[in-house]
Amino acid sequence: MTAAEWVPESPTLTDLRSAVQECRGCELYRDATQGVMGEGPTPAPLMLLGEQPGDREDREGEPFVGPAGGILHEALAEAGIEPEATYTTNVVKHFRHRLSGKRRIHQSPTSKQVGACAPWLAAELDLVRPAGVVLLGGTAGKALYGSSFRVGEARGHLIDWPEAIATPTLDPWVLATTHPSAVLRAEDERQATYDGLVADLKVAAAALKKKTVKKSKK
Repeated sequence: MTAAEWVPESPTLTDLRSAVQECRGCELYRDATQGVMGEGPTPAPLMLLGEQPGDREDREGEPFVGPAGGILHEALAEAGIEPEATYTTNVVKHFRHRLSGKRRIHQSPTSKQVGACAPWLAAELDLVRPAGVVLLGGTAGKALYGSSFRVGEARGHLIDWPEAIATPTLDPWVLATTHPSAVLRAEDERQATYDGLVADLKVAAAALKKKTVKKSKK
């Protein structure tokens, strides 16, 4: 089962945000507060693709508004990427977690759950039509390239859009980097992890600038 039957035809972003609340494509909706669709302009030059909403995102209904989101926004600014150039979303739209007392502890989504959510991402890609997609972490990479994808092997340079995902009207470049939550977990190596994230995002910034220059010359 997938989310396909809940995805409206020719939707606006507002349509997607409303429709995802009714999604029963997998079991994650049962324990989540709400579905969390992406945020940003449509179209947008750059799509930032993460794993899933966290606790704050689940409660507030917006992507990357928690601590990891703060790191991401800071890194984007340092890399020279303007907020109005980015559409931010996740491959999975509901928060997967386990309870520990009153705390909700993040759990990575399964490959089945990622696959069930794929129609939502396809609809977002049609709306956003990005020139580039930044993969934030391994789950996002595996959603596009399969289970063998490793961020460490691909990060920091532009790679081709996966042939397995048909996008007849799109041919975006892809750049993989670490998820900003890795900065929060790094402890003694936090600054180095953050600097690595910024360095990768600067590659994306340069690619966006190059694309803009090419368009202006036409």
